[in-house]
Amino acid sequence: MPEAVAAANGSKNKGGAYVDRDKPAQIRFSNISAGKAVADAIRTSLGPKGMDKMMVELSKAQDIEAGDGTTSVVVIAGALLDACAKLLQKGLHPTIISESFQKAVDKGVEILTSISQPVQLSDRETLLNSATTSLCSKVVSQYSSLLAPMSVDAVMKVIDPATATSVDLRDIHIVKKLGGTIDDCELVDGLVLTQRVVNTGVSRVEKAKIGLIQFCLSPPKTDMDNQIVVSDYAQMDRVLREERAYILNLVKQIKKAGCTVLLIQKSILRDALSDLALHFLNKMKIMVIKDIEREDIEFICKTLGTKPIAHIDQFTPEMLGTAELAEEVNLDGSGKLVKITGCVNPGKTVSIVVRGSNKLVIEEAERSIHDALCVIRCLVKKRALIAGGGAPEIELALRLAEYARSLAGMEAYCVRAYADALEIIPSTLAENAGLNPISTVTELRNRHAQAEKTAGINVRKGGISNILEELVVQPLLVSISALTLATETVRSVLKIDDLVTLMTRLFCR
Repeated sequence: MPEAVAAANGSKNKGGAYVDRDKPAQIRFSNISAGKAVADAIRTSLGPKGMDKMMVELSKAQDIEAGDGTTSVVVIAGALLDACAKLLQKGLHPTIISESFQKAVDKGVEILTSISQPVQLSDRETLLNSATTSLCSKVVSQYSSLLAPMSVDAVMKVIDPATATSVDLRDIHIVKKLGGTIDDCELVDGLVLTQRVVNTGVSRVEKAKIGLIQFCLSPPKTDMDNQIVVSDYAQMDRVLREERAYILNLVKQIKKAGCTVLLIQKSILRDALSDLALHFLNKMKIMVIKDIEREDIEFICKTLGTKPIAHIDQFTPEMLGTAELAEEVNLDGSGKLVKITGCVNPGKTVSIVVRGSNKLVIEEAERSIHDALCVIRCLVKKRALIAGGGAPEIELALRLAEYARSLAGMEAYCVRAYADALEIIPSTLAENAGLNPISTVTELRNRHAQAEKTAGINVRKGGISNILEELVVQPLLVSISALTLATETVRSVLKIDDLVTLMTRLFCR
């Protein structure tokens, strides 16, 4: 009897080892269950009334590609995994499901492109609506009227709208400063530093000549550790005189080049700036800002048109940048910032100062601004918009179901399951907004069947309306990326039919 059961569930290979035929199916179902569990956990964070986000690898990929739609991509993947599980239980082969899903996503991208509306980067109102829609699901949504224009202006300043095909977000420097409220956030056309001015005597310089040094203004050290024993006061006096002369010579060369603002890179080997050097710089009325981080050097050089100076011999007027004003600004008792504005030879860069009463608010504001910037970047990459509020997903579901009827065999069955899975987005939006998901999705499906392609869920009014009239829009790239990445992830899961643990590998050796 045991042999009969074994024969039913497994077989022996040429080496006589037992092979479990059910194992590939079990592995697939376990992977699908894990993916669905993550998706279900994240579903509650979709939409303006959802809870805060929880990132996974899939949403990271979406964040890199589009910068927005990180929740939607995981929710769609979870629904597709659920559809896969049901298809596998009915005996369909994983390869057939995988290939059918690829057909469905190719058709889906075609449908999304056909229902999109072209957009011009000169149309500021449309860009603002897109940024505002992105900010609506964030904790700082009530400040969207401030943050959306700031994000649009920041992107427009760092690109040439006529020729740009992408946006390098490294050209937009976000500076976080604790204190104040989000209302105090501002866009600065220039450079903002959180480091303090070291010498209190100089806090404002007009027509500034700015130098950025990567060497230390302090007594040199030998390459090897050693000790110098000073036996009398004359020798000690001589050492101090030499040190004084050495530092004074450095400062004189800096002054000779015409430098009035000196930025000093942070040093890990020794003090980048000695008290004696600071004393001389103060007497020569040179503003000093030290502890500039290494990762900020590239942005500073691009903004100011200056070049980093690694040795005093290279400190020449040609290496300096020029700005109309460099000043230390007091932030109403919550610290100070250094602003350098009016750069003569600026690169295409801007700075955004993010304020908030605590670290959590600042981090959330920064993330929200980043998402809004990414939405504008999406429109620069692919200049087209589609409606939000679940409208594109329900339209896709209807059009793919219609496409499935033109197919034959198992493919039609799989594409239909794919179409049904996409209804998870409007269903989840309705559920998180406190609406009845079944009746809402049914009505939405009916409206789209009557050719109302822009009908979507209006979370604020608690019903269905023309979502374009409500100015709820999103970049085409966000939806295409979410659909493509979710499908690729599900197809990858379907290909996994075994797991090799570390102990198994050791025993195999």
